[in-house]
Amino acid sequence: MTETEKVSNIFSQLNETTITQVFVIIAVAIGLIVFSQKFFRWLSERLSGRYKLYALASVPVLRMIIIILAVTMIIPRVVEPSFENLVAVMGAVGLALGFAFKDYISSLIAGVVTLYEIPYRVGDWIEVDGTYGEVRSINMRTLEIVTPDDTVVVIPHIKLWDRMFFNANDGSRNLQCVAGFYLHPGHDGNQVKNILMDVALTSPFLKLENPVKVVAKEEIQGTYYRIRAYPVYPGDQFEFITDLTLRGKSALLAAEVKFAYFPFQSNG
Repeated sequence: MTETEKVSNIFSQLNETTITQVFVIIAVAIGLIVFSQKFFRWLSERLSGRYKLYALASVPVLRMIIIILAVTMIIPRVVEPSFENLVAVMGAVGLALGFAFKDYISSLIAGVVTLYEIPYRVGDWIEVDGTYGEVRSINMRTLEIVTPDDTVVVIPHIKLWDRMFFNANDGSRNLQCVAGFYLHPGHDGNQVKNILMDVALTSPFLKLENPVKVVAKEEIQGTYYRIRAYPVYPGDQFEFITDLTLRGKSALLAAEVKFAYFPFQSNG
């Protein structure tokens, strides 16, 4: 038997009915994917907390299941339904895809693992290689984060397997913010601590049920104070830090507390 005959024996004789069935399966699969995306986004808007995050995370899982079912239904219609033929076709397809889409498939596998481990979720604020932003969507191969400058960054899941990333709120609404102040060592530490505590407690962005702390550390440049507090919504973190910084500076200047001085050093 020639190679051409072997190949022709593997594939079924395609006719109009078979082609129509394949197109119908593809169309139904696309329709189900679009419907599931819209439905779970609609459902997530009516849920809160972790249930909202789980609803959004279900979208890529269902997409993968629908694609697998569609492929499973298409293969018997284009390949003669025998064990040898199926093994031959799947082996050839797997080998070709393995070489051509090695990184893509690795990212897909990493995406599946991510859906079960859930190291990050939609709405989390994460930092990857110095890029900080909110997770906007989690796809099968990539995740998208939006930076504070409203820039969308697309990161393959596989890139997060061999490096550290930081999750600021880890699926909750609790995201700690820090506002720092370098002060001249010649001051009353308790007075400064009380001033900064009052600044934090009177902020309109403060989440009152979470703890507020003022910590201090002596450094070469001076005494470094940090207000550590939580905003009501994680998305308010930048307005919150700005509010703490500006009102903290005004309150310290009003109390005649001197800031640390950093002399300008020219490279020339």
